[in-house]
Amino acid sequence: MTGLALHVQGLVAGYTPEVDILRGIDIQVRRGEIVTVLGPNGAGKSTLIKAIAGLVPVRAGHVELFDEDITGVPTHLMTRRGLAYVPQTDNIFARLSIEENLQMGAYVEPDRTELKRRATRIYAVFPHLRERRRQAAGTLSGGERQMVAIGRALMAEPRLIMLDEPSAGLSPKMVGMVFAKLRDIREMGITILLVEQNAKAALAISDSACILAEGRDRIHGAARSLLDDPEVGALYLGMRGAAS
Repeated sequence: MTGLALHVQGLVAGYTPEVDILRGIDIQVRRGEIVTVLGPNGAGKSTLIKAIAGLVPVRAGHVELFDEDITGVPTHLMTRRGLAYVPQTDNIFARLSIEENLQMGAYVEPDRTELKRRATRIYAVFPHLRERRRQAAGTLSGGERQMVAIGRALMAEPRLIMLDEPSAGLSPKMVGMVFAKLRDIREMGITILLVEQNAKAALAISDSACILAEGRDRIHGAARSLLDDPEVGALYLGMRGAAS
C-alpha cells in the first residue's frame, strides 16, 4: 500500500480518435493533500480530470486510485471507488432545493438515518446552506451554488474529490470563502485534486501543483516554490509582473 491517493501514468486521452488532448501525462497525488493542476487555456487541465473520472476515453496509460486500477471504469461506478467529481458548469439541479440536491449525491444510500447523518456533516461545513435548505438551488448566488455542488459530491463520502475551476465567475470574497472550505474538507481526511485558472489563490491553499502545457506535464513542485518562482509565473501562469 502506497501513500498515494492518485497515480496517473502516461495518460493519453482525447474526445475524438483523431486528436489526443493529453499526450502522456504523469501526476501523483498523495493522500490527504490538496494538489492543483495549472496551465494556460487549452493545456488539457479539464480534460485530465474528466479522463480520470471516465468521461473522456483513455487511449494509453493508466490511472490508479488508492492502489486500485480504475482505468476504463465507467463513470457511474467511480463513486463506489471513492472518487467524486465536481464539474465547472451545470453542477447543480436548479429546480431542486438545496436539501434535495444533497440527497441526490447519495442516491444509492437507502438508509434515511444515514442520509441525515451525512447531510448534518455537510451542513457543518456549509452552515449557510442549512439555513436555506428548502430554497431552490437555482436561486442561489454563484458561490452558494458551488457550495451546493461540493456538498452534493461530499454526500457520497469520497476519499478523493476533483473540482474543475471552482472559482470561475466568483467574486474575490467568494473565492476566498470557497477555498477556505476546501481547506476544511481536507481536514476531514479527504484528498483534493483541483483544476484552476486562479493560480495565486489555488497555490496558496495547495501542498503541491502540476503545470500542464500542450497536453503534457511540464513542471511539478511544492505549491509555495511555484508561487514564488517569477519565471514559472511568467511562462505558464500569466502572472503580471513576473519575469520580464
